[in-house]
Amino acid sequence: MAVTGAVLVLFLIAHMVGNLKIFLGAESFNSYAEWLRTVGEPAVPARTVLTLTEIVLAGAVALHMWSAVSLARRASKARPVKYVARRKSQASGYVVRTMRYGGVIIVLFVIWHLLDLTFGTVNPKGFGATPYDRVVAGFDPSRWWVTAFYLVALVMVGLHLRHGLWSAFQTLGLTSGGRRRTLNLFAAVFSTLLVLGFVAVPIAVMIGAVK
Repeated sequence: MAVTGAVLVLFLIAHMVGNLKIFLGAESFNSYAEWLRTVGEPAVPARTVLTLTEIVLAGAVALHMWSAVSLARRASKARPVKYVARRKSQASGYVVRTMRYGGVIIVLFVIWHLLDLTFGTVNPKGFGATPYDRVVAGFDPSRWWVTAFYLVALVMVGLHLRHGLWSAFQTLGLTSGGRRRTLNLFAAVFSTLLVLGFVAVPIAVMIGAVK
């Protein structure tokens, strides 16, 4: 769970930084998208590195989900009878209760995101358009419901990430003493900044700052 989570967090950071290049203009954003497909040339054929990255990411997602299910089943078997008195643990709260449903929303979002901006299947401009044009068309004000879905999914990502970071800190025994508040704040701030970095693009398109 921790290893696959770390892989996905690194991907999210890199993906967010790449997305923000859209504010540098169409040429910069399209050049970045082209670089993703040609990185490694001429040592390896075009898209080799990108394909390997996609395979690693797909494996990380599958293993992350498998780990979550396995841990849940292990916990259930370890304590088949619920406690009579409910004790409020550090892992309780709204974030934990929404992790399962948030995960489903995130998976559905990833599928739509790929069909929309990667393959162009559900994008108004189609696959033949440039990456910049697909982003602008995908988050056009007339498709406000797509942007709304995007924002909801990213909030789920933020909650998922915040809880995941905090759980990792607890597992590593780093939350004892005075570091508890600092690490809790770090998890919250890091997750918030990542979400804001992602939502900046669709909001900019919606208000006409990127067009």
